[in-house]
Amino acid sequence: MNSLNLVESFAEFKEFKNINRPTMMRILEEVFRSTLSKKFETDENFDVIVNVDKGDLEIWHFREVVEDGEVEDPNRQIALSEALKIEPDFEVGEEVSEEIKLSDFGRREVLTIRQNLAAKIQEYERENEFKKYKDRIGEVVTGEVYQIWKKEILVLDDEDIELILPKTEQIPSDFFRKGDTVRAVVLKVEMRNNNPIIILSRTSPIFLERLFEAEVPEVFDGLITIKNIVREPGERAKVAVESYDDRIDPVGACVGMKGSRIHGIVRELRNENIDVINYTNNTSLYIQRSLSPAKISSITVHEEDKKADVYLKPDQVSLAIGRGGHNIKLAGKLTGYEIDVYRDTDEDLEDVDLQEFSDEIDTWIIDEFRAIGCDSAKSVLELDREELIKRTDLEVETINEVLRILKAEFE
Repeated sequence: MNSLNLVESFAEFKEFKNINRPTMMRILEEVFRSTLSKKFETDENFDVIVNVDKGDLEIWHFREVVEDGEVEDPNRQIALSEALKIEPDFEVGEEVSEEIKLSDFGRREVLTIRQNLAAKIQEYERENEFKKYKDRIGEVVTGEVYQIWKKEILVLDDEDIELILPKTEQIPSDFFRKGDTVRAVVLKVEMRNNNPIIILSRTSPIFLERLFEAEVPEVFDGLITIKNIVREPGERAKVAVESYDDRIDPVGACVGMKGSRIHGIVRELRNENIDVINYTNNTSLYIQRSLSPAKISSITVHEEDKKADVYLKPDQVSLAIGRGGHNIKLAGKLTGYEIDVYRDTDEDLEDVDLQEFSDEIDTWIIDEFRAIGCDSAKSVLELDREELIKRTDLEVETINEVLRILKAEFE
């Protein structure tokens, strides 16, 4: 097997791998030096010259000429009589350079060289992928969905590097097909069994922050600072922003004219509701803003145990709590305070619209009572249990639970 054919067969790796010429030369040299070390016990007095583009590979063995019978290390020294067979004018003390032909390597050694080369290239690519994405943690990347499994999705970037988007890092309403384009943030990069594992996320607050940077130039330029982000992925998010330039309205800049800037973000997040609020060091005002869109009547802050008692008009309570309790939960996370909501009524016996109990009573149950003309708490309590059972299609247990909730409102 001549050098040209051997190097050409090695060069086929280069065609399929994203490896530049100097790197390929270095890898080839490392592989051959490793083989020389095993064959001759050292590679110090060898030169390996590789030209991947031309398919050239030369290995030269350098030895010092010594008198016959004085050779102590045949890998470093050559007897004068042997040297004269190579060139008739060599003298003692000179250096002999002798080319090692690839035919000098056995078939098994050539196979080992190929295996080592393949392993080295894979190792280089793994290290390259790891380093590349380790530096990109927190960046948004775009890839194509290649494979869909029950617990995760395999995504390929533009260099065919494999990225993983776990089910736990997907927005609940996310639905992908093979070939779809997906955007996500690089959450973490780790090595498992010498393989780089690149984890993406669409639920991380960092993803939302990067989307704001992409859509709002003032955020990207640092004129507006995002102080905190909390999310219930796919449901609701709250973003506290601040500007050190009095001429810039941070909330208005983030939302854009008629919501033009935030609309693209909401669409990317599967219609996740995003509340953008002005950050402030005033705790009471910060909590009040965090409960948007509800309007607060009064608030009592307990700094010692990080709690806040918030009083609202009855028609504002359900807004403060939000569907599924998301609004109040996110407000607590955003501010760092445990928030308790209370109805602020001027009269103890003031009637309350049934809709205000939507956080405790399912909407379809409220609709059942509305269908029989009961649209407030008192209008339900004025009827006895048997009458309610008779006039609605509700179970006895359901009516008992509703009555308990409504009675508790007036106790």
